[in-house]
Amino acid sequence: MSATQLATYRPPEPVTDTAKQAAAQNIATNSSQPGGVADKRPWAWLVLLFLGVAWGLSFSLARMSTEGGAHPLGINYWVSLIGALLLLVVNSFKGRHLPLKKNYLVLYVICGLLGSVIPGILYFYAASRITAGVLAITVATVPLMTFIGAAVLRVEKISIMRLLGVLFGIFSVALLLAPNESLPDPAATPWVLIVVLAALCYTAENLIIALRMPAGANPFVVVTGMLLAATLMMTPAVWLTGTFEPLTWPLGRPGWAILGMAAISVIAYGLFLYLVMYAGPVFASQTAYVVTLSGVLWGILIFGESHSLWIWLSLVTMMVALSLVKPRTGARPG
Repeated sequence: MSATQLATYRPPEPVTDTAKQAAAQNIATNSSQPGGVADKRPWAWLVLLFLGVAWGLSFSLARMSTEGGAHPLGINYWVSLIGALLLLVVNSFKGRHLPLKKNYLVLYVICGLLGSVIPGILYFYAASRITAGVLAITVATVPLMTFIGAAVLRVEKISIMRLLGVLFGIFSVALLLAPNESLPDPAATPWVLIVVLAALCYTAENLIIALRMPAGANPFVVVTGMLLAATLMMTPAVWLTGTFEPLTWPLGRPGWAILGMAAISVIAYGLFLYLVMYAGPVFASQTAYVVTLSGVLWGILIFGESHSLWIWLSLVTMMVALSLVKPRTGARPG
């Protein structure tokens, strides 16, 4: 989940007034090129579609991983560990080394907590109690809250259209929570709020990455350090609490779901970075629509989920919100 979000940002310079303006570019990707590769090569659309469908599957896999009764801490531990190992192999193959300077280590730990440990545990707790479709809609609040945080930190100019998008996003979540007929089980309401809290952690991670990423840092390497830090922090916790879940062969459905989530996280991150680099960040940002919609459809296909009218209205409202908050094309902010 969090690894793929980092690809929208380019490393800023040390934090000065000029760097804050650069961070605004990283958060809102205002300096993206209109048109470009995406308009000329159909494969960019195919990559975006594949990325969105695969990433959307992760919501159903999260729910599937909890079917065997595994503790969310144990599940999150394996997802972080496997993701870190996969990235270590990729970095080794590419000849990339993990920087161990203080500024990097602090970044690894903070992002490990905000991008993996805390939201991951909350996310897997909620995954066993609400549908994959509702998960997909709720997690889509990350770009909305990122814009709010960027505006508060004054690294993003306030836009009426984007503020309207945030209001639509709030209304979308309200459609999930307010009507008694919205969720299949009204007792699931607190778990929707818990996923919003997890999304808030991802938002904080996004802002820290945008403002504190060392100049010239490779995002793949940073995510590797983040996942390694998360794994190290969770290792004593899973052993002391007895929540470690061994993955034994042959793997059951929950085990395959855990492997699938780790693989999707790494693959989706790479593909998203590819789109940002070669088709432009504005084009790549459209992945959010496919992820949210496919997350709902995967839940219907795999679990036979049926949704109330309120949830479908929430989905449509969230799509409108994302369209209003997406990165702008045009000049850099002055």
